[in-house]
Amino acid sequence: MPHFPDWEGDFSEYINGVPNVSGSEKILQKTLLDSSPSSPHPVFLHDSGIDFGRIRSACAVALHMHQPLIPAGGGDLHTAEMICNLKYMWDNQCIGDNHNAPAFHWCYKRIAEFLPQLVNEGKQPRVMLEYSGTLLHGLRQMELHDVLDYLKTITLDHNYRRTVEWLGCPWGHAVAPSTPVQDFRLHVLAWQHHFAAIFGLEALSRVRGFSPSEMALPNHPDIAYEFVKTLKDCGYQWVLVQEHSVERPENGRNPDRPHIPHRLVCTNSYGETASIIAIIKTQGSDTKLVAQMQPYYEAREQSRWDLGGKSVPPLITQIADGENGGVMMNEFPHKFFEVSNDSTGSDTPLMNATEYLEHLFAMGIQEQDLPVVQPIMQKRLWDRVKPGDGPEKMAQVIEELKKEDNQFHVEGGSWTNNLSWVKGYENVLGPMEKVSALFNEKAIKGRIPTNEHRYRNALYHMMASQTSCYRYWGQGLWTDYGQEICRRAHDILTYDF
Repeated sequence: MPHFPDWEGDFSEYINGVPNVSGSEKILQKTLLDSSPSSPHPVFLHDSGIDFGRIRSACAVALHMHQPLIPAGGGDLHTAEMICNLKYMWDNQCIGDNHNAPAFHWCYKRIAEFLPQLVNEGKQPRVMLEYSGTLLHGLRQMELHDVLDYLKTITLDHNYRRTVEWLGCPWGHAVAPSTPVQDFRLHVLAWQHHFAAIFGLEALSRVRGFSPSEMALPNHPDIAYEFVKTLKDCGYQWVLVQEHSVERPENGRNPDRPHIPHRLVCTNSYGETASIIAIIKTQGSDTKLVAQMQPYYEAREQSRWDLGGKSVPPLITQIADGENGGVMMNEFPHKFFEVSNDSTGSDTPLMNATEYLEHLFAMGIQEQDLPVVQPIMQKRLWDRVKPGDGPEKMAQVIEELKKEDNQFHVEGGSWTNNLSWVKGYENVLGPMEKVSALFNEKAIKGRIPTNEHRYRNALYHMMASQTSCYRYWGQGLWTDYGQEICRRAHDILTYDF
């Protein structure tokens, strides 16, 4: 574990020029424990305004916002300033789709314009927001203060904050299945630091749900267990998962009732078990699903289901990039206003996931009433190995299954089945793993306090190097970016420690 200092904490947004991503862990922990999922103080229930007993169904939509950091603020890759990809787009609008940069800027801000307008018209809009740490830093670095100021209004103003639910995420948009588990935990903590520095500890105490980057859910039992344990240790109540990334443990099939909450149960090779509520995102990754508010129209065709002996409304949930694609950029505003108008006061309202869960628990549903799911392909493992058999036996069975079936893998599930975050990216993963090992040796085992500049600076660079974008576009400039950031992180750990 990192060396968390005993001190009063510092929630300045920047400390010595580096985003505030570490140093106040004990204060964060106290804040989150005071507002833990077992807390008797719901965050949305009392201001909800939804007659939960009357509605047939509900719809939840989330907007995922992200831009990576890239060493592109200059002509030489090895000396270029690390800037937000949005800035590169803005400064080079004649290249490719970079002309979309001003539209992206508006997309990051516009939801915070829409919600107050709708509320002031007497409507009941709802939206969940997930902004990566690299994007939050990039917006500030570009001096796009208007975006963060607008977001602060809807987050903090009591007239509007019931309409928006922030989702936690890994600070650097790291893919959980192929990011070292100890680093993934640091990403989760770093985002909480950064969010609290911008919006305050009280706002952070209301962040109960987690959105994994790329909807990537680990399916290796040991990594999946650590993933869930990290989220629970960091105060999260629920996690958003892709429908085809989970299975029912009794038969290995996808959930047959995906529109009700489930319990994601993960057991490791030592026999330890961790669980968290799972809200299941259905269908694929097409941004049109949210841009055209299709989950709402699907919800209108649903009716109440039985859960734990009680009649409950299903929640149709979807997430999409909030800026990418012409449909999202151009059609979402009109459809969001239209659906917010049509759903207000109806028996198919817009709701946010924590709001929905709080209503569910208020009517007597308990977490143990929720059906169980586990990460995909685990049934095939547990058919051959028992919890407690240990990692060596687990590794042996994994290799046996790979030889028998070339479709079997423990790379995890995400929003797509045809993309690997590992294969073909050894030239990025190798340096990334070396930096991770060096960080563990120098910063963690060296017990460097997390509020020291060298710790924070090394962490910032390591997390930036683990962004999924460097393993999305194939070989070329983007893998070069990833390797270069790894080189910088390695140098910091070598010469500053």
